[in-house]
Amino acid sequence: MKPTDELKKEHEAIKRMLKIMDKVCDRLDARKNIEAGHLENIVEFIQVFADKCHHAKEEDLLFPAMVASGIPNEGGPIAVMLIEHKKGREFVKNVKNAVSGYRNGDAAAASEISKNARGYVALLGSHIDKEDFILYPMADKVLTTAKQSELSKAFEKVEEDIIGHGKHEQFHELLKRLEKIYLK
Repeated sequence: MKPTDELKKEHEAIKRMLKIMDKVCDRLDARKNIEAGHLENIVEFIQVFADKCHHAKEEDLLFPAMVASGIPNEGGPIAVMLIEHKKGREFVKNVKNAVSGYRNGDAAAASEISKNARGYVALLGSHIDKEDFILYPMADKVLTTAKQSELSKAFEKVEEDIIGHGKHEQFHELLKRLEKIYLK
């Protein structure tokens, strides 16, 4: 499997979480109670699976390999992706801060969670499309087979060293549990 195929597969999991987040926001906007633990699980998924794992593979491995192969780092698609990663982190930080308030009964926290989560969902939806249909095909064209193999091995190392053995599977189980609750 090419490294970009692995990243696309991870995008599928992230898109599943985006659907869950959208439904959670609908419930929050309707003033329905959401278990604070579910909100914390969503934040953990985004911070660990989407950011520490997926974005780390892109920012620390794929993008530098693309730059070394001639794709410009500034003023092109890589720069846009990096800006969007940063913007996404801001949304998630705001959600996380609001979840703490929500857990403690802060009435304004639900709308803060919803506003930032919806911003994240909108950002990531288009971000994923740009990566899947523009950036990754560019990577596949410029990266040699040897470089792709090297990246695949480095991706495995990220999984083990940064995320930890079995954590990926735990996140997929979390997706299944939350889908049963919020996507019925």
